Amino acid sequence: MDDNEIHIGDNALIAPNVQIYTAFHPTNALDHFGEPKEDGSFAFCKTQTAPVHIGDNVVIKASSVVTKDIPENCVACGNPCRVIRENK
Repeated sequence: MDDNEIHIGDNALIAPNVQIYTAFHPTNALDHFGEPKEDGSFAFCKTQTAPVHIGDNVVIKASSVVTKDIPENCVACGNPCRVIRENK
């Protein structure tokens, strides 16, 4: 499911069983499948992605969903994932 690049900085800690994906599936049917073709068929799925960069010396806590860039030297968590403190 990796439709885009993933950049993870040096000294990043990634827990066991972490799954890293770059795919995003729109929830709007027209955005998801596109316009129907003349024969009534449609594309199976249109995927929209955006690159996410995780900086150096970052800790991402368990069960986090990273949807945007995480800067270096921080601890982040949540859904959506956000910085909660500096990683000294």
